[in-house]
Amino acid sequence: MNRKLLALARDNEGTGAGIRSEVADDVTTIYVYDVIDGFWGVSATDFARELKAVTTPKVLIRINSPGGDVFEARAMMTAIADHPATFTARVDGLAASAATALTIACDAVEIAEGGFYMIHQAWTFVMGNADDLKATAELLGKIDDVLVDGYAERSGKSADEIRAWMKAETWFGAQEAVDAGFADSVIAVTGKKAKAQARAFNLSAFANAPKALTEKQPEIDEGPRHRALARLGLYDRTA
Repeated sequence: MNRKLLALARDNEGTGAGIRSEVADDVTTIYVYDVIDGFWGVSATDFARELKAVTTPKVLIRINSPGGDVFEARAMMTAIADHPATFTARVDGLAASAATALTIACDAVEIAEGGFYMIHQAWTFVMGNADDLKATAELLGKIDDVLVDGYAERSGKSADEIRAWMKAETWFGAQEAVDAGFADSVIAVTGKKAKAQARAFNLSAFANAPKALTEKQPEIDEGPRHRALARLGLYDRTA
């Protein structure tokens, strides 16, 4: 059995901010800031419930997610396809693995400066006998075929190129995602903010996660600043 999916969901339990929505004028914004998972994060049921309440003609889905369960993501894609609104996906920090399925279901895709986009072959978690595992492997192959078709349609790349990227677990920076055709534009924000949001997740389940998202940031020594402020306060009291 593939334990990576379990590790991804379990290790990021409580890390994300879940799902929420807000309405301004003619746009409903839905935030998917968590693992996509029916137990440890945002489920397809959660997403469908938010979407069911949407009455505006436009929907902005803001994403910061390391991915998760591909079947949950497929159900989210179906919910988007069945809704009459026009959808824009915005990658605020990270759209990895199953989270990219949300982007290819949308009419337009934006990615923040400093954001990341990653595609790979589908994962799932299964228990059972040899026949069960064989059936699941065949199903995953079909899911990969559907994902390849979706990525190819959005990007304009060949199916062979998409499959190679998926097999290699390929990570794209913001401009790289645009150049590859997965996103339409880069949104000018503070790059450090997008990267900080992406760094919120434990990405150890992935083989090729960029060091920028996995290396521990050096702690800033606040001692000098505090001592300077203390001296300034002493000066103010004695002046």
